[in-house]
Amino acid sequence: MTPASQLVTTAEPVTTDPSHNQVAVSARSLSKTYGTGPTAVHALRSVNLDIERGRFSAIMGPSGSGKSTLLHLLAGLDTASAGSVRIDGQELGALGDDALTRLRRDRVGFVFQSFNLIPTLTAAENIRLPLDLAGRQPDRAWFDYVIASVGIADRLNHRPSELSGGQRQRVAVARALVTRPAVAFADEPTGNLDSVSGAEVLRLLRDAVTHAGQTVVMVTHDPAAAAHADRVVMLADGMIRHDLIAPGLDAIVAAVASGSASA
Repeated sequence: MTPASQLVTTAEPVTTDPSHNQVAVSARSLSKTYGTGPTAVHALRSVNLDIERGRFSAIMGPSGSGKSTLLHLLAGLDTASAGSVRIDGQELGALGDDALTRLRRDRVGFVFQSFNLIPTLTAAENIRLPLDLAGRQPDRAWFDYVIASVGIADRLNHRPSELSGGQRQRVAVARALVTRPAVAFADEPTGNLDSVSGAEVLRLLRDAVTHAGQTVVMVTHDPAAAAHADRVVMLADGMIRHDLIAPGLDAIVAAVASGSASA
């Protein structure tokens, strides 16, 4: 990690041409408002952000800062009140429901805090689920690589109820990566895990970026988890307050303590 002395901190996030092939996900003037009139809640306020391919990006901020809202909009799980999102160059707002479903299935991976595994399916069946829904055969070499990288080859025939929390999240990570998505989103992926299992899941996400060239975007409240990332975007009041490039843990903690954002 880059020393804190080399940290770049800015209220303006790094943005480039969203059509450039180095950008996996881009947001322009992205806003989300819940309700109307004096009781309206402005969860996100005109955010501009580019997520580079092959990078591990973390999104942090206090409760109510808009970090989960931003992730849901970037992933196409929710619709914006204003602005636009592109994934792999595709404008989400231009897609109908069926096309958006296909894009999320084929080009986006998801890792959730609560695992979201199908209890009646084995680990292998859960991992293959996005491919099965798309009617696609797995790339055998990639499938074997993913299974080996998450270390669950001996648990593939077990159902979620027969797995530990850490093993379930490994299955979820494998499912998120099996389609070789344009981007994998992780929403508090260590939130339901003990410290040892959580550290292992973070290592898996880090390795997916470093060794397999995947793009990962993770929401977390934990500075230690964010320190695994190449970039940390900190939100407060629905706006980006810090954009930290290659920070170490000390730099993240210092930014949190500055009052612009907190975990």
